[in-house]
Amino acid sequence: MTPVADVDQRFDWRQAITPALFGIGLVVNITGFAIVLDRPDEPARAFALVFIGANLLWLLAEAPVSLGKPGTPPREVTTLIAYGLTRFATVAAALFLPSLGTESPVREAVAIAVFAGGVTLRLVAIRTLGRFYSHHVIRHDEHQIVSSGPYRLIRHPAYAGMLLGHAGLIVFFFDWPAVVLLAGLAGVLSWRIRVEERTLLVLPAYRAYAAQHARLLPGVW
Repeated sequence: MTPVADVDQRFDWRQAITPALFGIGLVVNITGFAIVLDRPDEPARAFALVFIGANLLWLLAEAPVSLGKPGTPPREVTTLIAYGLTRFATVAAALFLPSLGTESPVREAVAIAVFAGGVTLRLVAIRTLGRFYSHHVIRHDEHQIVSSGPYRLIRHPAYAGMLLGHAGLIVFFFDWPAVVLLAGLAGVLSWRIRVEERTLLVLPAYRAYAAQHARLLPGVW
């Protein structure tokens, strides 16, 4: 009989966090779609439904990362949970509550531009990092510093894109709870960035890179 390799099959609950958050995101977006669909007096309802569809496609575009198993055990999960829940609470507040904004082509154009720019920046950043990108805080043994693409400008373009994408969503589906939650999301991301950088700053190459690049906004932070 051929011996079977002893494989550690113990369940690591930390690896279930991103699939669970992905599921929450699906529920929030689909519910928001149904709520807006049921509001005949919603300003620009047809465009609102398209906007929600675009947000859902964004979520699905990140599904391979969200549902994939990280190759290295996560180092920290507290900020991931806070970040994910705050993100989808922000989306829920924007989609579930009646918009206070009046129908305006200018506002809608700004919303499209900010949302599209943010999503594009985030997806390009994820693609640029390739196998080094993860929703978890991870440092690979063979970690390399990527300074191409949007990483030539800032250290965390994926987080910058996340904030811009949600800002665009809120410009369109405007209500004050969503604005407050977006500010909360910015605070959680700031916390997460600091936690992530404590893991990366042990690498001399990352310290040199960080010394010459802002985190999210050149010349500011």
